[in-house]
Amino acid sequence: MTDLSKHALDALTLNEAARPLAPKVKGATDMHRRQGRQLAAIHRHYLMEMAQIGAVLARIEAGDTPPKGLKRIVLSLDMAENFRAFGSLCGRECQVLKFHHDIEGADMFPRIQAAGGGMFKKIVAKLLSEHEVVHELIVRLDRAADALIEDPSDANFAQAAATYRKLEEIVRSHFGYEETELAEAIGFYLGGI
Repeated sequence: MTDLSKHALDALTLNEAARPLAPKVKGATDMHRRQGRQLAAIHRHYLMEMAQIGAVLARIEAGDTPPKGLKRIVLSLDMAENFRAFGSLCGRECQVLKFHHDIEGADMFPRIQAAGGGMFKKIVAKLLSEHEVVHELIVRLDRAADALIEDPSDANFAQAAATYRKLEEIVRSHFGYEETELAEAIGFYLGGI
């Protein structure tokens, strides 16, 4: 695992140009590709939850709610009950996203790699390296949210907002790559998700 904690926020990137393309799976059908696209439905759920957080940040930036009102707003979201337990702006959703990536890394990716005879090795390696960036951003957002709750200053709000936006940008790109390159393999080798 790479230590990304010392990298500046802007330096946390996915290097999209270095993303390998998945090989075609011989024998895969449209049904397999449809099964593999089930991953996109799971990803859409995470993105909808992230949009709720983005809406809160946009309200604050528009002057509708001062940063000190952030906790009250976040606690009114569906993920509210988990906010206290995890102590972060993401609450349950950031933990679920981490769990989702852990399952992919420990189960789904190795199974695809083994079933594909290693032809997905580069794709899996790239996706796992992208998971490291996502997880670093989750850690940073957790810290930024805690700092904002502790001290609702403009500077702390700006840091939380910048970290959230970077996380959302990275997650959207990562999900798109994963869905595009693994849909066929997920359906063919795993029968869907």
